[in-house]
Amino acid sequence: MLQPVAVGHKSLADYTHLVGRDLTAEVRELASELEGLKVLHLSATAFGGGVSEILYTLLPLMRDVGLDAHWHVMIGREEFYNATKLMHNALQGHPLDLSPSEWRIYEDYNEMNARELESGWDVIIVHDPQPALVRQHVADKARNWIWRCHIDLSTPHPPTLDHLVPFLREYDGSVFHLRQYVPDGLGGDTVHICPPAIDPLSPKNMALSPEDAAFVCDQFGIDVDRPLMCQVSRFDPWKDPIGVIDAYRSVTAEIPNVQLALVGSMATDDPEGWTFFNSTLEHARGDEDIKILNNLNNVGAIEVNAFQSQADVLVQKSTREGFGLTVSEALWKARPFIGGDVGGIPLQVEDGRTGYLVSSPAECAERTIEILGEPALGKRLGRAGKEHVREHFLTPRLLRDWLRIFGGLA
Repeated sequence: MLQPVAVGHKSLADYTHLVGRDLTAEVRELASELEGLKVLHLSATAFGGGVSEILYTLLPLMRDVGLDAHWHVMIGREEFYNATKLMHNALQGHPLDLSPSEWRIYEDYNEMNARELESGWDVIIVHDPQPALVRQHVADKARNWIWRCHIDLSTPHPPTLDHLVPFLREYDGSVFHLRQYVPDGLGGDTVHICPPAIDPLSPKNMALSPEDAAFVCDQFGIDVDRPLMCQVSRFDPWKDPIGVIDAYRSVTAEIPNVQLALVGSMATDDPEGWTFFNSTLEHARGDEDIKILNNLNNVGAIEVNAFQSQADVLVQKSTREGFGLTVSEALWKARPFIGGDVGGIPLQVEDGRTGYLVSSPAECAERTIEILGEPALGKRLGRAGKEHVREHFLTPRLLRDWLRIFGGLA
């Protein structure tokens, strides 16, 4: 068997005060027609990325409303994750396809995982490219198969996408964050547009008192009496932590006492992560006011929450971004936000109202200096950003969207 993932218990009722009675009532009504539906989520890892962040909340809520929902993680080794990381980069625009031997590794691991899959599912949701070929080997193990894409496919490397699309066409449905991510060759009423969402009650997003946030930050050497810039993300070239450091240096040229925290987790399906983490350390050049932290420094959900809640400016200066859950997480803390004008970030940020969109380190620095110089501006942006997330990007809305998709299946 594939590795099952254990999740906790959650109740939809606990979210009513945040999302309103109308939405929770709609979810209950949709779920009443799907009682007992056997749903399997299949992903590459249970740790360290947006997919796992979503599923640790979505799965318990699916169960709470009556679905028989499960989550399995595929079996893989370093050679597989090296190949799929290369694929991920190519699908987001890096002009390098997998070699024939790497494609064989990818295909062999998908076939091996397919053999381990149990049968009898009503719906199997395959998350991202890593397990995308499982279906072709065992299509009869589920009545319906859905491919869920979490990455930015707006400008893919054509040979890589062309290799995958024939397999994706065989799915009964596909789900993307944005319409512009849907590749040529997929379309019609089997394509669904559904942005992800965050759990406002999780340790990473629950309300922290200013005193608790300051205490946690102090434990990591941050001076809570000085301004703090912070980016929370994987250590990945597309997240551009190097560009954030460059922006920070421009800011400190005018406001010398500003600090920077780059906070991330090292994912098991990202073998390049350590290489880029070390490159980021090198670019920081030993600056004591740049804190570069990850989960191996005892940085977990509460610590991330504290950094975001304490920061004077939150940043996500991505150059490619499928959606960016860290954007909604940042906005939910009611802190002023600056993000890259790419991918799913503009869906979450209305430029000038709920935050700022930028396209370079220089623009990021300019907006940071503006926010730090006008506290009232930062408060206005923070309040508007939190309300925008409340209306559009909390998990009960995502649950409703999935129930609608299930209800539309044959």
